[in-house]
Amino acid sequence: MSSSDIKDIVAIVVLLIIVFSIGILHRRPKPLNKKYFDAEWHKNQKLLADKNSWGMVIIAADSLLDQALKKRHYKGKTMGERLVSAQRDLTDNDGVWFGHKLRNRIAHETGVKLKKQEVLRVLVCFRQALKDLGAL
Repeated sequence: MSSSDIKDIVAIVVLLIIVFSIGILHRRPKPLNKKYFDAEWHKNQKLLADKNSWGMVIIAADSLLDQALKKRHYKGKTMGERLVSAQRDLTDNDGVWFGHKLRNRIAHETGVKLKKQEVLRVLVCFRQALKDLGAL
């Protein structure tokens, strides 16, 4: 093997290492702004004291989760599609879907009656999903 052959092999190996490294770095998501998400979450939670605002709290929490999904670059035109893309990364995927469906009922139907346990369950699921995504 000549020195030219060795140089070619070394050049190929270095090139492969660089390409592989760029691929790994490209896939690693940037950290989310936890201060922003934490502040929004706490601002939203203050509204829980008034039973009449429970629907707004669920809608706002759902929206905050959707923001985190978008910032994490989950694919999909709608939040539902993004949730499907993220399902393996969510601790309680079923709970998040329950919350998202409840949010849709609140947004599109009139007179939706909310139970305290139901609201708390949804918020626990959304909070965990935000933690799973690195937003909280």
